[in-house]
Amino acid sequence: MLKLRFRWTSESEPGCHWQALFRRAWPAYRAWFLREGDRARPALSVCRARLAEHMPELVPVWERLCSLAEGEGPVARMLSLYRPTPYVSGCTQVVRVRPTPVLVRNYDYHPHACEATFVRTRWLGTDVLAASDCLWGVLDGINEHGLAVALSFGGSREVGDGFGIPLILRYVLESCATVAEACATLGRVPSHMAYNVSLVDRKGAYRVAYLRPGARAEFVRQAVATNHQRRIEWPEYVAATWSEERKRSARTALRAAADTSDLVARFLEAPLFATDYPGWHGTLYTAAYSPLEGAAEVHWPGAAVRQALDDFTEREFDVPYHTR
Repeated sequence: MLKLRFRWTSESEPGCHWQALFRRAWPAYRAWFLREGDRARPALSVCRARLAEHMPELVPVWERLCSLAEGEGPVARMLSLYRPTPYVSGCTQVVRVRPTPVLVRNYDYHPHACEATFVRTRWLGTDVLAASDCLWGVLDGINEHGLAVALSFGGSREVGDGFGIPLILRYVLESCATVAEACATLGRVPSHMAYNVSLVDRKGAYRVAYLRPGARAEFVRQAVATNHQRRIEWPEYVAATWSEERKRSARTALRAAADTSDLVARFLEAPLFATDYPGWHGTLYTAAYSPLEGAAEVHWPGAAVRQALDDFTEREFDVPYHTR
């Protein structure tokens, strides 16, 4: 049995909580960042220039994090998330807009590669509550304007010029208030790999953004996203992760669920809830984001934690994972 300790922390500006996360996670991130060799990653000057070009508002936060880390050269380059080491995750996500908007998603990965940290921040004047990844990026989250986002891998092995999607989603939550604004941002900031980003806002607008390196982003008015886009490009991956089956099951769950609680319950069952943790395809949590309430509920079989931007409590919670 595997076990993971989840943490919820609140820090308006990066400080001791972020430093504690960095100290816990940096050895693993350093190994990942240098997996292909130091020369495979961009120089610091290039990272700084690209970050300033595409997401200039984040530069002061990046500099603050680099100062807090007090680390060696790779730290600042990794934190820029410009052309990072490739990585692949699973995930299923749906948007429901009636009677009120909600985004429900399963995050599938290996427990040992998850930060298991949800952070409430106000780094650039906007309250954000999000699941952390890559030390300051976002897997899924919501901001004070009621914009909720979640990412899933897009099903292609292609790697190109651009940023890691967790940092792009951090930028979206820090700088956008609506789905329309988020789509404009996703359309101009390059992603280094293929990703599907689900979006919903307080007014019930929703989209799935299909992002690809070196290609124009597509914005589709659909409620469900798994791990392929319009066509299957990596059949072995899609088959191994049941991407098509999960998409059909998610659509069925969306149609059949009586309410959000029922929808979440269906996400906690197979085939949407996966248990192949050794194979890096196990569900680590189910999250439900409510734009009207500015709240996030994080679920596991038999347990749940609710947090809101205006009602947040720091806490820790141990989650066991039973392999299939």
